[in-house]
Amino acid sequence: MDNLTPVIGLEVHIELSTKSKMFCGCSPDHFSKRPNTQTCPICLGLPGALPFANKEAVFSVIKFGSAFNCKINNFSKFDRKHYFYPDLPKGYQISQYDLPLCGKGMYHLAGGMIGIRRIHLEEDTAKLVHAEGKTLIDFNRSGVALMELVTEPDFHDVQSVTSFLKDVQLTARYLGISNADMEKGSMRLEANISLSSTSGMDGLPDYKVELKNINSFRFLSKAINSEIERQEKLILKGEKVTQETRGYNESTGRTFSQRTKEEAKDYRYFPEPDIPPIRLVRSKILDLRSMIPELPEQKRKRLEETYQLPKDYIEILISDVEKADYFERAVKEIKTFNPKTIADLIINKKFDIVKIAKLGKVKYATNSETERAVRVVIEENKKAYQDYKNGKGQILSFLIGQVQKKLKGGGNIKLINELLTVKINGR
Repeated sequence: MDNLTPVIGLEVHIELSTKSKMFCGCSPDHFSKRPNTQTCPICLGLPGALPFANKEAVFSVIKFGSAFNCKINNFSKFDRKHYFYPDLPKGYQISQYDLPLCGKGMYHLAGGMIGIRRIHLEEDTAKLVHAEGKTLIDFNRSGVALMELVTEPDFHDVQSVTSFLKDVQLTARYLGISNADMEKGSMRLEANISLSSTSGMDGLPDYKVELKNINSFRFLSKAINSEIERQEKLILKGEKVTQETRGYNESTGRTFSQRTKEEAKDYRYFPEPDIPPIRLVRSKILDLRSMIPELPEQKRKRLEETYQLPKDYIEILISDVEKADYFERAVKEIKTFNPKTIADLIINKKFDIVKIAKLGKVKYATNSETERAVRVVIEENKKAYQDYKNGKGQILSFLIGQVQKKLKGGGNIKLINELLTVKINGR
């Protein structure tokens, strides 16, 4: 039996941080809100209610698609996607099918290129709430602007999937179009998984299994690995893998069948008659592209080339735009420390290093004056000092600041740090 290689494609849904829902004026802020308080006749699909497209959402998708090198279509339209679930009040979802906002694109990932099949815009569904043996429906989420990115089946391992999805999340945050918070459901993903023989299989496998409702990167790794193992066992036994949609039970560590997987034809797509098509002029596309800031991959390369930082430091810094910007500001203002030391102080010691540096731009106090100030601060801040001894490293910046106050800003930060360390170690 030939070795089997995983073939994985992704569908990523991201709720956009627009001021209103996709096709009405309701607030999209549904998280932790009282059920069914953020609704209107349009997002409830009541007869006679007419939807209207959210321009902000359209522009957000164009910027996101540009970041992934997608072809931005000058002509686009909305479609009705029919399926009958209780979380879909109209009996169909307004989505996009054959003419999405963003067509084919490409994203560079370490180890290869990932093809982007499409990025389109649609409305979110309602939320099912299971409690006390009943299933209730909260329509607050219904109609929220939802962006979907669909990749080609270019992934062959969980590590690549995770790396790509983290960049997707960061890109949405860098662009300011979504917080992409997986815990709050602002970013949700499905993985389409099949196994291919490494020798001789002509094209892709003739089936795929969709894993639904993945809500964390840790969950993702476990679910995909479990499904790969399940399929491998079936194929090695000579059995056929059924094309279906499955979920993952974390307590058992196994995937489970939910339903047979639909094909596009099952959704009976047809053009949405109540919303006019979208026509984009080239100048508007160029304007939106000009608004795109430095993206995660660009920042990653620049930090590595400019500051020669360790890769783990770079990943921590780029994971937070504000932290990365703060690091670069600190490097410009503090010439006495090298970039790696500054990054270490920010990441591991959690110092407000810029503030401390400003305090330190004075004539230093004497060693004896500094030692005296350290003793007084410890005596006056016993609880804070005890917290520091117990492992709360962020307290150190507070203690240093208190010593600097005693010295009227004339303390040597390095000396203060050393004296506090000696005290904590009992030397």
